[in-house]
Amino acid sequence: MQPHDFWQELHPPATVDPLAEHRDFYPATLGDGRHLRLPIRPLADGHHALASLIINQASFAVQDALSEQLADRLTAFRPDVIVGLPTLGLTLASGVARALGHSRYVPLGTSKKFWYDADLSVPMSSITTPDQVKRLYIDPRMLPLLQGRRVVLVDDVISSGSSIVAGLSLLAIAGIEPVGIGAAMLQSDRWRARLAERGAHWPDRTLGAFSTPLLSKTAKGGWSA
Repeated sequence: MQPHDFWQELHPPATVDPLAEHRDFYPATLGDGRHLRLPIRPLADGHHALASLIINQASFAVQDALSEQLADRLTAFRPDVIVGLPTLGLTLASGVARALGHSRYVPLGTSKKFWYDADLSVPMSSITTPDQVKRLYIDPRMLPLLQGRRVVLVDDVISSGSSIVAGLSLLAIAGIEPVGIGAAMLQSDRWRARLAERGAHWPDRTLGAFSTPLLSKTAKGGWSA
């Protein structure tokens, strides 16, 4: 597959085996059994790899499918408002809110507007940009939309858990505790310990449209779960 071919198509159930050895892509399995082919990104140790999702490069059909499947899972939380994490989480959060029948969502941001309050911000980094420490902000004008409401925090991928913890910390400063967390992809299990440090209940309140494992290099040079 060419790099621009990933994330463009969903494949019927049982067309690939996620437990087999893989070379160029890992077939993630959605809740309805369909597969999404994700490129494999080797880690620095050379022995492990992760499946990658860049949701704003996905086709609209894939974006809609992931938003709808996550929205179905999040209905258990009875959300009133979806809050999205930048940058790629905003694409998913918007789709999830629409799939839930909401008229809008609340985006968090890393670009400070002149009317923002510096006290309503926290540092944030992510696994894809580990050397860039930004600040995460909430527009103070959005707070009335969140206070006293059932809030769900959404990101595109949860991997190390650092971005989600930053989002939880920012909302806590504003006196808001989400009822749940959602993501298109839960990438391996490394995020669980980080969220558990924030609160023992958070791993169980975190739902994804699909999950992908930490992959290990095989003797034949491929990757397997």
